[in-house]
Amino acid sequence: MSKCKGKGSWPELVGVIGTVAEATIERENPSVNAIIVPQGSSVTTDFRCDRVWVWVNNHGIVYQVPTIG
Repeated sequence: MSKCKGKGSWPELVGVIGTVAEATIERENPSVNAIIVPQGSSVTTDFRCDRVWVWVNNHGIVYQVPTIG
């Protein structure tokens, strides 16, 4: 497990609108920056305790569990 502070995974947000998920994540763990990423985009693969990728489909809906990384 990581040594990151606070909540680190949000499985309950799969199926939620991306902007709502982003706000929820940042409210539940103020130490992170939630970043919405459209499906098919590329992102850096380095691990960071202050970042959560929020993967959304073409309709802006979260399709993958957001986790710190």
